[in-house]
Amino acid sequence: MIDISVTDLVKSFDLEKKILDGISFQVDTGERVGLLGKNGAGKTTLFNILTGDLDYDSGEVLIAPGRRVGLISQIPVYPAGYTVEDVLRSAFQRTTALKEEMDALTRRMEQGDSDTHTLRRYGELTARFEGLGGYDTDTAVNKVSNGLSIDGDMRRRLFDQLSGGEKTRVNLGRLILEDTDILLLDEPTNHLDLQATEWLEEYIRSFRGTVVTISHDRYFLDRTVTRIIEILDGKAEFYSGNYSFYAIEKERRYQERMKQYLKEQAKIQQLEKAAEQMHLWAFMGNDALHKRAFSMEKRIQRMRTVSKPTKARKMDARFASREFRGDEVLQLKGVSKSFGDRTLFSDVYLRVEGGERIAFLGENGTGKTTLLNMIAGAEPAGSGIIRMGPAIRAAYLPQIIHFDHPERSLLDTMLYEKRNITPQTARNRLAAYQFQGEDVFKSVSVLSGGELSRLRLCMLMDEEINFLILDEPTNHLDIASREWIEEAVEAFDGTLLFVSHDRYFINRFATRVWELSDGTINDYPMGFAQYRAAKAEEKKPAPAPAQKKKQDTRPPRGGREKQAARRQLTICETGISKLEDRCRQLDREMEQYACDAEKLQELYREKQDVEAQLEQEMARWEELSLQLEE
Repeated sequence: MIDISVTDLVKSFDLEKKILDGISFQVDTGERVGLLGKNGAGKTTLFNILTGDLDYDSGEVLIAPGRRVGLISQIPVYPAGYTVEDVLRSAFQRTTALKEEMDALTRRMEQGDSDTHTLRRYGELTARFEGLGGYDTDTAVNKVSNGLSIDGDMRRRLFDQLSGGEKTRVNLGRLILEDTDILLLDEPTNHLDLQATEWLEEYIRSFRGTVVTISHDRYFLDRTVTRIIEILDGKAEFYSGNYSFYAIEKERRYQERMKQYLKEQAKIQQLEKAAEQMHLWAFMGNDALHKRAFSMEKRIQRMRTVSKPTKARKMDARFASREFRGDEVLQLKGVSKSFGDRTLFSDVYLRVEGGERIAFLGENGTGKTTLLNMIAGAEPAGSGIIRMGPAIRAAYLPQIIHFDHPERSLLDTMLYEKRNITPQTARNRLAAYQFQGEDVFKSVSVLSGGELSRLRLCMLMDEEINFLILDEPTNHLDIASREWIEEAVEAFDGTLLFVSHDRYFINRFATRVWELSDGTINDYPMGFAQYRAAKAEEKKPAPAPAQKKKQDTRPPRGGREKQAARRQLTICETGISKLEDRCRQLDREMEQYACDAEKLQELYREKQDVEAQLEQEMARWEELSLQLEE
């Protein structure tokens, strides 16, 4: 059965450009489809057309009869005074109506109404109510709230007082709780932390209806979709697989088209040369050759069927690194921060050394952005000491980009903030960040979130820095822009501290993980994959002791700093053990592939990397051991 059918759909917002230009596709019942395309390609426009909130110029859009469509990007206006709990429970309007009628019939029966019709109607309503999960609404609300990190305090807050991200999260919860057949998810992970994102992935895999997702989260797409539709120049291209398949297949198609184009061009050049020669011979006295030459030229025109394939232009700018001398980048001593009665974190002792790449993780609202703001000097510290090394030159890309004069154009913004550059130099730098032509005269106030990030990066990368601080750098960016910033970060040889929920980005760059939980920052001196493995080990129940040991009632040795050191020492020892196991495994594999030079070289490089990590972990272990002995 077909749930969604789109045929020759055309939509334009002005007379010059069609954002959707004859797009056609269909989605079958139960499919998991990812909708891709660069920012501005028309993905959200298509969603608004599917829900009926936006008219279209021509074509046909059909939703299967009786199928209910829910769109996450829509945040309805709820009555004044609605709490988050009220919004979540508004998903049960159908069961609420049934319950009201059931209660009315119950009162009639209690008053002596024993009519057969009444009893039959009550039985029908009860069956429908049970079928719709009416008796399990509390369980459903609690399950969704826990999964999306909507805690009890948040459920009691007024919906109107939430941030935009919080509203999106609550509305996603309401949409999940509704009896919806077709889910349209527009960037659902933008405002979700890792825990909530993974919960949503599990929910989508178990959802019995149809799901169409706009997302630039590559991990999320890999785990939730089985087909890709890419909007390209107003039309649809199809890929039968997840994002990883799409990335490989897209490159294969590009190479195939390029091969076909070059083959055609070579043939055209050959014919053009022949036609030119014939015209030359005709001028020398053989007039009959003119006719043959003209015929050949018509043939050439008919051959021009393959346009040259293109790729998205990559940004080629890089961070201007400043030479770093010394080993201390950042020191945090006894840092704490509170807002009223709420403590975000307390007694934070951390040290950052040159060249480290630290992922700062934790649930939304725990205080990660606050600490980054404090480190960058954008927010006053609560208590404690935050000290950067004397040779440190830091740059900060915040989550919410703000310009003091949004009414200025992009070009004027560059000229005012970078007073030592010429207009042409400014335009050249903007062009490197895909702001070209008339775009440079646009007002900053009309830029999208992704465009604001690009403009701020354009300014940051012009500075000589050695410490880069990023807060959700890939939010609001399409996949091409994410890949570009990843390449820029890869080429940056300074120290990196970043907050992100983009697992692809974290896995690529993190060599160390800070985890903020319950007001404490736990330090994991390892990459993201090792961190996930360590967390999985922590969640395993401890084995029962062989015999009951006498409980140690002595007070813990040392203060909070030493307790934290002991905890990190345990984590460090676990990491060392795993690295040593991997070294031994690699030795065995190298013996196995002793006759395969290519495989042997690959294993040797990996062993070098593992040994380097092991050396780093041993140094860390020694440092922590000395700290405990003091």
